[in-house]
Amino acid sequence: MTSNSDLIIRFAQPHDSDALFGLIQGLAEYEKLSAAVTGNAEILKDHLFGERKYIEAIVAEVEGKVVGFALFFHNYSTFLTKPGIYLEDIFVLPAYRRRGIGKSLLNKLAKIAVERNCGRLEWSVLDWNVSAQEFYRNIGADILEDWRICRVSETAIHNLANLQI
Repeated sequence: MTSNSDLIIRFAQPHDSDALFGLIQGLAEYEKLSAAVTGNAEILKDHLFGERKYIEAIVAEVEGKVVGFALFFHNYSTFLTKPGIYLEDIFVLPAYRRRGIGKSLLNKLAKIAVERNCGRLEWSVLDWNVSAQEFYRNIGADILEDWRICRVSETAIHNLANLQI
């Protein structure tokens, strides 16, 4: 078990970009989606810290090593007329799991949501990741069985944008 004195949860800094991208690659490998990773640490750094910030991230650090992260951005609930936070990805290196690090990352993200007066904190979970689903339910999350994710990817976005209406 990681003691609280060993674990630091903090906002990512520009110097964390390489470590963050390495964790993203680790997540992709875990999800058997390594081929889907087409970006790089420099693009990630620009999206986190550039002139236009698209995303935010918090990191989990143990003994000076970044071992986990949560990457998120704001969304909006029209029904609540409040901002929300969408958690795009959360990941902890396998050697550091079962130490409360994932829960600590979610706890920090919930605190950010409260500070920013958000009405929702949402994320997706893969249907085969039963252990993650159980973990999320145990911390109070509802898994919305009636909702499905819709996605228009890059080529399809261009096709949709060029529709003659």
